[in-house]
Amino acid sequence: MKLLLAGREAGDGPSIRVTNPADGSLIDAVPEATPGEIAEALDAAARGARTMAATTRFERARILERAASLLTERSEDFARLLASEVGKTIREARLEVSRAASTFALSADEARRLAGEVVPFDAAPTGRDRIGFWVRVPVGVVAAITPFNFPLNLAAHKVAPAIAAGNAVVLKPASATPLTDLRLGSTLYEAGLPVDALSVLTGSGAAVGDALVSHPLPRMVTFTGSAEVGKAIAARAGLKKLAMELGSNSAVIVTDRCDVDDAAARCVRGAYAVAGQVCISVQRVLVHESVMDRFVDAAAAGAARLRVGDQMLEDTDVGPMIDEAQARRAEEWIAEAVRLGARLVCGGERSGSFVTPAVLTGVPDGARLWKDEAFAPVMAVRPYQALDEAIAAVNDSRCGLQAGVFTDDLSVVLRAAAEIECGGVMINDVPSYRADLMPYGGVKESGLSREGPRFAVEEMTEVRLVAFRR
Repeated sequence: MKLLLAGREAGDGPSIRVTNPADGSLIDAVPEATPGEIAEALDAAARGARTMAATTRFERARILERAASLLTERSEDFARLLASEVGKTIREARLEVSRAASTFALSADEARRLAGEVVPFDAAPTGRDRIGFWVRVPVGVVAAITPFNFPLNLAAHKVAPAIAAGNAVVLKPASATPLTDLRLGSTLYEAGLPVDALSVLTGSGAAVGDALVSHPLPRMVTFTGSAEVGKAIAARAGLKKLAMELGSNSAVIVTDRCDVDDAAARCVRGAYAVAGQVCISVQRVLVHESVMDRFVDAAAAGAARLRVGDQMLEDTDVGPMIDEAQARRAEEWIAEAVRLGARLVCGGERSGSFVTPAVLTGVPDGARLWKDEAFAPVMAVRPYQALDEAIAAVNDSRCGLQAGVFTDDLSVVLRAAAEIECGGVMINDVPSYRADLMPYGGVKESGLSREGPRFAVEEMTEVRLVAFRR
């Protein structure tokens, strides 16, 4: 496949291999965008921004609805490509395609309702002879940088709201998983998006991402990835709007007043989906001491039942990690935790890029498996006595994306909502839950701003005031 340069295929740079994470076999190769191609894409985006600003809300909505329809029609083709390059199971891939189509449809709704409001100037001492209003106008050009784990839906969460707001986009997918986003770009052209309004540039973050971030043309950078890369982007971007989702080491509190078996089952699903490579994956679980043994037994039994293997098989529950290097890192982090005193209850065995779902207890604060983002199929479980202790442990993190609390006690719910330092608190569910219309994002080193079409459209627009003197 070639990169997409304002509607045409291009690519003179060296090839980047795209391989199947399960066995390392070659799927395809894509070119690394050259400095000249990056400049050409940005020049086209400047033209595309003017074109998009002149389109009506109705026209933008029609493009987005057509894109949603095409994704739905071609869902199996997208899912198989997605599963092959990411390593997620075919069932997980089908769900991602369905969610991406929904994200485009939701963005179409936001294109229609994008508006402002009247300003009551006469409420100010100097406003007697003035009337006016404010509107939202597009920022212009958006640079979007996406990760490997959800290449289709996270691209949708950046590209679709940008279109709804009337912007042009230059999209840089992750080097490991560019193929689905290239197919998405072609689909958007087919849906009627003006060709200058979108380019998809493949290549490394150092060669392509840095060039986009530091260029003066993009008014906004939207990025999903690690905190380290996010900080580097913020340092290079200058006076640009930033939207960043930077991951987490998400925690769950399981109280003594809940359905423990349900909590364990949901934590198993939340910890091992996409082989744990989800920024809101269940990683740290604080369980009331009175139900600790029951929870651990149920979680370990659930983890042991999961089928690990070929992601293309219908009965596979957990596919490979993105590559063998990441699987080795997960293996090392588990071994480190055990050396520091943790007990490996089940799993944690590596074969190539596959790691069996692991449950550990007694993981100390200093272990990377507790303090950092594991991004691997692991669950670290620890007992607590008092709710204060559990909430303090959740908050004892550089991150704060989402958390989960299992309880039937309303007073616990209210305390959790007030005191847990996260962008989202899921009651009787795991932090892995995300509906694509909700405001999604974190605090502390988990990022800036919020995604979800309604909220992303606000981020991708500027407020313009119009005032009349009578």
